[in-house]
Amino acid sequence: MFCGDYVQGTIFPAPNFNPTIDAQMLGGALQGFGCDKDMLINILTQRCNAQRLMIAGAYQSMYGRDLIGDLKEKLSNHFKDVMVGLMYPPPAYDAHELWHAMKGAGTEENCLIDILASRTNGEIFQMREAYCLRKEIHTYGSREEGYADPAMAAQDAMVLWEACQQKTGEHKTMLQMILCNKSYQQLWLVFQEFQNISGQDIVDAINECYDGYFQELLVAIVLCVRDKAAYFAYRLYSAIHDFGFHNKTLIRILIARSEIDLMTIRKQYKERYGKSLFHDIKHFASGHYEKALLAICAGDAEDY
Repeated sequence: MFCGDYVQGTIFPAPNFNPTIDAQMLGGALQGFGCDKDMLINILTQRCNAQRLMIAGAYQSMYGRDLIGDLKEKLSNHFKDVMVGLMYPPPAYDAHELWHAMKGAGTEENCLIDILASRTNGEIFQMREAYCLRKEIHTYGSREEGYADPAMAAQDAMVLWEACQQKTGEHKTMLQMILCNKSYQQLWLVFQEFQNISGQDIVDAINECYDGYFQELLVAIVLCVRDKAAYFAYRLYSAIHDFGFHNKTLIRILIARSEIDLMTIRKQYKERYGKSLFHDIKHFASGHYEKALLAICAGDAEDY
């Protein structure tokens, strides 16, 4: 799959939408000692993000309270993370996740890689505005778009090949500049030229020449250029099967891709790994957390 191919999300705008009624229902679900978690799932996973923001506005007007604040107060654990995550506009959600990944002693590198390798210029610009992350992610968001030059591709491929041979600081910078700034269409050509020049796939070359975070980031960019849905299917599979169930990664990808290409990611997941994403979530998660994830995943009967 490549640019222009049809991709599809799992969450769409709800028809006959009334934010006031939804806000009232949520208010009822969140009042008192108990909490109607099924009601929260039924409303918040069945509305698109723009509609959720309108519900939050109606909720504020009706009760004089912040809906995100009430969700944080009433819910707990991973179920809370899902419900609260759904309430952020996408750029703010990305920025929020990046900020959490970068603060504290250990940087959560997989989060940085997933977000920075896969977002468009526009998405990164909005993200930077949302949380003033200009300094931390200044290298990203300057990618050319919709432009391909075969002659330049051969030149870029030579630079990449040299960078894999030399491995100096300057060569690393050039490698990063090409992978972070050239358009996806251009990089598609560059990777083909790289194969012709070196007789080696660009991913194999990067894996041989570099290691650690830098290597993982570069490989993620290459995989996203080739097939973004396949990249996220791989990341979801890793989150579920490697080292137990990595909840943060799973939640972040399902929410972030729900209105973009999650249905396409689901198809890739099933094709590549044999079992459906729906099946694997059902196998590993439980309770209302499981219900919320499955609702976002929008599984069908054949996915059990």
